[in-house]
Amino acid sequence: MKDPFQPLITVIVAVFNGAKTLPQCIDSIAQQTYINKEIIVIDGGSKDGTVELLQANQTKIAYWVTEPDNGIYSAWNKGLLQAKGEWICFIGADDFILDKQVIERMAIQLAMIPSNINVAYGQIMLLNNLGENLYAIGEPWGKVKERFKQIMSIPHPGLMHRRSLFEQYGNFDESFRIGGDYELLLRELKTADAVFIPDIITVGMRQGGLSSSPSNSIETLLEARRAQKMHGLPIPSLIWILAITRVYFRLQLWNMLGEKRGKKLIDWVRKISGLPAYWTKI
Repeated sequence: MKDPFQPLITVIVAVFNGAKTLPQCIDSIAQQTYINKEIIVIDGGSKDGTVELLQANQTKIAYWVTEPDNGIYSAWNKGLLQAKGEWICFIGADDFILDKQVIERMAIQLAMIPSNINVAYGQIMLLNNLGENLYAIGEPWGKVKERFKQIMSIPHPGLMHRRSLFEQYGNFDESFRIGGDYELLLRELKTADAVFIPDIITVGMRQGGLSSSPSNSIETLLEARRAQKMHGLPIPSLIWILAITRVYFRLQLWNMLGEKRGKKLIDWVRKISGLPAYWTKI
């Protein structure tokens, strides 16, 4: 008889030239105390030793492939074709699961979630390039539910997608470069609910990836707007307008003061607003 507290959980990792961080990523999944899991790694044709690392770790991996792809959502879709899990999550090769009991603790909570809920998430820890903790992000669904229709307001690394989400809505839209995770979740969460699992910080996420790079902030927000229009939200919200205004202001500030001084000024404003420093830490 199937144990509802032991659902198969699939972790899909997309990588391209990630030899420096991939071993920690794979080990953090393989060393989980939760047994009923599988690791899928999709490599985009790396030339830096990543393939050799995958060969050396293939006993820990249910499936891996190395071949050119069309970006992260192309890679994730390839992983979904191989995934057998009842719940599926995605982490980057630069990321890792924070401690050995994360998936076990998540699985206990997932088993108690109503069958009509297809999305569950905890917090993630933002890290600087040295691997040092910055601060955790992720708030209860009731607090961010309406905001989600206006901007991505829940962390995606380590977020659990019920398999039926993909069966109902299909896979990631590969026409997106950065915002495909938001668009996918918007298909569900524009009308449905997610569940926030408190007291679990799931993933350590190094800053500096596509979505956290300042140079990509505008594209991220523009892709969010495209996703919103696709899903019947044609008028930009005040939150979205303020977010893109802040980005343009930040870029202009850096052009005037230089990036280093601009970052210091922005973090000073964050500090007096009661927020932790971010830009000077990454």
